[in-house]
Amino acid sequence: MTATFFFKSAMSKSKIVEGVFAINKPPGISSAQVVRDLQKAFNPSKLFAPWLEAEKANRSRESHNQRFRRRDKRQQVKIGHGGTLDPLATGVLIAGVGKGTKQLQGFLECTKAYEAVVLFGVATDTYDREGKVVGRAPYAHVTRESVEKALAGFRGKIMQKPPLFSALRIQGKRLYDYARGGEDLPVEIQERPVEVKQLDIVEWLDGGRHQYEWPTEEMRLESEKTAAAKVLQIDAVKEEDDEQANEKRLDVEKVLLKSGTKRKRSMDNEDDLVYDKKLRKDDPELVMSGGLQSLGEERELGPPGRSSPVVPSARVQSPTGSEAAPGPPAIKLRMTVTSGFYVRSLCHDLGKAVQSLAIMSELIRTRQGDFEIGKNVLDYDDLAKDEDLWGPRVEKMLHDWNELSVAEGDRTKCVTEDEHEVTKLRPEECL
Repeated sequence: MTATFFFKSAMSKSKIVEGVFAINKPPGISSAQVVRDLQKAFNPSKLFAPWLEAEKANRSRESHNQRFRRRDKRQQVKIGHGGTLDPLATGVLIAGVGKGTKQLQGFLECTKAYEAVVLFGVATDTYDREGKVVGRAPYAHVTRESVEKALAGFRGKIMQKPPLFSALRIQGKRLYDYARGGEDLPVEIQERPVEVKQLDIVEWLDGGRHQYEWPTEEMRLESEKTAAAKVLQIDAVKEEDDEQANEKRLDVEKVLLKSGTKRKRSMDNEDDLVYDKKLRKDDPELVMSGGLQSLGEERELGPPGRSSPVVPSARVQSPTGSEAAPGPPAIKLRMTVTSGFYVRSLCHDLGKAVQSLAIMSELIRTRQGDFEIGKNVLDYDDLAKDEDLWGPRVEKMLHDWNELSVAEGDRTKCVTEDEHEVTKLRPEECL
């Protein structure tokens, strides 16, 4: 196959194009919606017309029972994704086309790189800015030096507890379903081993000199807020010395479960074609990484490595309840992590580690496996343009993937940063 493969006969009627590529997910939409948008662009395209013709021929040879059991009887390009991003997040979203969907499980096991903004002084039920406020804490004492010192405890191999609002299952039921229904968990959420290969401060943002703000939506009932504040033990954290306060665990899970507060947003539970290998063939439950579907305008974090704009933020009421103070500080972090890691949990736990509270305010996935922003990732906005623009780019990315598949063999394995060591994780370690 020549180097000019993707330029020659890009819209050929005989060439079936399939494989794996990546797209830059914009903020404010779910990963499942990106898949639907890809199908909307690909279904009528000339590039994927041969694939659809071949699929039509394959279906015509199916038995009556096979056609009856088919969940999706629509004739459209088969697309799935390899790892959910929260709706507020941007960045690399792996997409598989045709036979490429069978290789998506491996991308759940890949090393990933992120940039995140942590905002101090507040906690929400979802650990991010889209949740409801469950508590506030002092933040004037939080400095770059104290955060840097605390980050040392999050590097390397650590144990991490996933958020309550996540797509992990306990006894076959997703955690966010327990939370939304106000049900008790049958067992406590267990910490899980994860590895943080890199965790660095990119930029410190002084309070009142950035655009990040606390969420405004509170828990619905005053009794819920009072119970949450008690469980969070904000006053105890404020008054005790560092050694005693470090022993406090600000755990809101029981309060959230007992409250039964309904979420306005639905969860991103439509992630087709990425299945848990342990499940029965007749029970294809979906594997996700904890995305929370949301609507509304979102701020984009911006290109990796670029400084955040300095925008004076509104002054907020001090947690002590007296007078207005400059807004809370924030910090931008860069990290490389293994499968199963929750950036939201890191932000929440970091707030506790510096004797305050914190949420994830922004997130961008800069790399997943071999795909990296600025190198080999399709711009989402290109889908709205003419096929003559995005068609050759998609075809080239799929061609490059297939060339690597032939050269390197099993592409369901992912390359880590440790001297290109091939790492294969167990399915139960994946999200």
